[in-house]
Amino acid sequence: MSQDQVKSALLKTIEGIQNSPNASKVIFRADTELVENVRCKATVRNFPPLITDEPPELAGGDTGMNPVELILVALGTCQEVMYSAYAAVMGIPLDSVKCNLKGHLDLKGLFALDPNVPAGYSKISYETLIQSSASAEQIRTLVQAVESHCPVLDTLQRPIEVVGKVSANGQSLSLGAAAE
Repeated sequence: MSQDQVKSALLKTIEGIQNSPNASKVIFRADTELVENVRCKATVRNFPPLITDEPPELAGGDTGMNPVELILVALGTCQEVMYSAYAAVMGIPLDSVKCNLKGHLDLKGLFALDPNVPAGYSKISYETLIQSSASAEQIRTLVQAVESHCPVLDTLQRPIEVVGKVSANGQSLSLGAAAE
């Protein structure tokens, strides 16, 4: 798809939302399942299942990315998608966009060895590398648009409501206030 086709598709979607504001509310879905040991499969829409696994030191067979690596992948690819989309709409040429990401995780939290250490990342850092013939000012405008509208970056930077429920053997289990 060319940059003009990307722009046309996005502008058509924007026009649809402007004409019917409720069309902006969408729900994305994923289904996951533990397959064996720490290997899982994820199914989204009609795509082939995505396999996640852990490295051997975390009891895995190393047959796929692990869930915390997928968070980094989600952030990097979302940034790249947003650069492509905004550049197309703004008429800014892009030769390439690449993201290098690092997630800092202390395994003491994951293994409940220290109650003061979180189980998840304590810090995520990324570097975006852009190649473009656009002016520095155009690129700054593009960066500002992407940094302020990237859905995954936004999700990671602000508190969001996450609710869950658990059933075991067909019976609902209470999770306390988090499930309400």
